[in-house]
Amino acid sequence: MPTTAAPQGRLRLDACPDGADGGRTVTVPQGHPGLDACPDGADDVPTTAAPQGHPGVTVQGHPGITDLTAQEREVLYALGCGLGDTEIAAALALTERVVAGRLGRVLVKLGLRDRAAAIVHAFDCGLVLPGQGPRGPAAAPDSTVRQRPGRPAPGPRLRISLLGPLRTWLAGQPVDVGPVRQQAVLAALALSRDRTVSQRQLLDGVWGMDQPDGNVVPVYVYRLRKSLRLGECPDSVIRRDRYGYGLVRGVAELDVACMEDLVTAAGEAEQAGDLSEAVRLCARALELFRGEPLAGLPGGLAELERLRLAERRVALARRKAGWQLRLGRDAEAIAELSALALEEPLNEPVAATLMHALRHDGRRAEALAVFDRAGRRLADDLGVVPGELLLRARWAVLRGDGDGGDGRAGAA
Repeated sequence: MPTTAAPQGRLRLDACPDGADGGRTVTVPQGHPGLDACPDGADDVPTTAAPQGHPGVTVQGHPGITDLTAQEREVLYALGCGLGDTEIAAALALTERVVAGRLGRVLVKLGLRDRAAAIVHAFDCGLVLPGQGPRGPAAAPDSTVRQRPGRPAPGPRLRISLLGPLRTWLAGQPVDVGPVRQQAVLAALALSRDRTVSQRQLLDGVWGMDQPDGNVVPVYVYRLRKSLRLGECPDSVIRRDRYGYGLVRGVAELDVACMEDLVTAAGEAEQAGDLSEAVRLCARALELFRGEPLAGLPGGLAELERLRLAERRVALARRKAGWQLRLGRDAEAIAELSALALEEPLNEPVAATLMHALRHDGRRAEALAVFDRAGRRLADDLGVVPGELLLRARWAVLRGDGDGGDGRAGAA
C-alpha cells in the first residue's frame, strides 16, 4: 500500500531551466534529511533519524549516509528525484560546478561508482521514496516551506567572482559595485568569509600607506549595502558587529570557495583510487579562473591574494598533470603544461614538471630544450641561473632516471 502520510513541509523547486517543468514541488516529511540544509559553507550535523512511523526513511546507522553534510544530502536527494545537474543547480540556486563538486564528494564518501549507483543508493537508504519528489505527484497546494530556525527566507543569491576581475551577480543579474576601492572592500569582506574585518584592517588592506581623510569605510559599506540589497528585503548582505564588518553567513557564493571545494573533492577521489574523477574535478576547479585573480584591485590585501591564487592555480595544474601522467595521458599533460609554461616563462616548477612529462613520454631532447629556454629567460629577465629544481630535472633527463628529481607537484 503506498505511503500517504501527510507531509509537514515541502521544498519548492521553482527555478527551472527553459523547457523543464516549472514550479515543481518536492514533498518531504518533517525532519527529512533531504530538506534540512544549512547555509553554504556550514557543515551541519547530518540528520540521522527520520520521523517516527515514516516507512523507508530511517537512515540512522546506515553505512556512509551520516558522513554526508546537509548540503551533500540535498544534492543526493535531488539526484535521486531524477534531476540532472542543470536542474539541481537551478533548484538549489547553485552553479553547476558546485553541484558537480558536491556530487563528487558524495560518490567518494559513499564509495559509489557513478551517478546511477547514487540514485539507487538514495532509494535504498530511504532518502527518496517512490512516487515523491519533483518527478512524482505534486503535494497539496496548501503546504508551506518549512524554514530552519534563524535561516533567512529564500531569496536571490549573491555570487561573487574573484578568480579574475571582480564580478558580482544578484539574482543572476550582473551588479555594478562601484569604483575599484569599493570593489576592494567587497573583496576583502568576501575573502574573510565568516570572519569580521575591522575598519583598521580594511583601511590598511585597501589603502595601505595612502590613508584617506575622513571616515570613508562606512560610506563604502553603505554604498555596497545599497547595491547588493536582496529584493525588497530590508536586511543587508553586509553585517556589522562591535568589531567591524562581514558578509552575512550563507548569503554569498564565492568562486574561490567553489574552487577549493572541487580541489578537496579531487583529493578525495585520488585517495579512493579514481584518478580519472580527480582529473575531471581538478579541471573544473581550473576552469573557474578567468584571468589574473582580483585584476586591477588596489591595496596590499588584493596583491597578496592575487599572488596566492596565482600560485594556487599553478599548483593545481601541476597536480592535475601528475595524475594525467599516472593515467598514461601524456599528450594531454604535455599540451596543458606547455601552454602554462608560455604563460609562466619564469616559473621553474612549471618548467621542471613539463620536463618530467616530456621525459616520461620519451621526448628527452624536447625536455632539455625546455631547460635551455627557461635558463635563458631567467638570465635575461632576472639575472639568475636555474635553481635546484630545474637542475635536478635536467640531471634526471640526462641520466634517464625513473623518478629522481622530476619536479612533479605534491599535494596542492
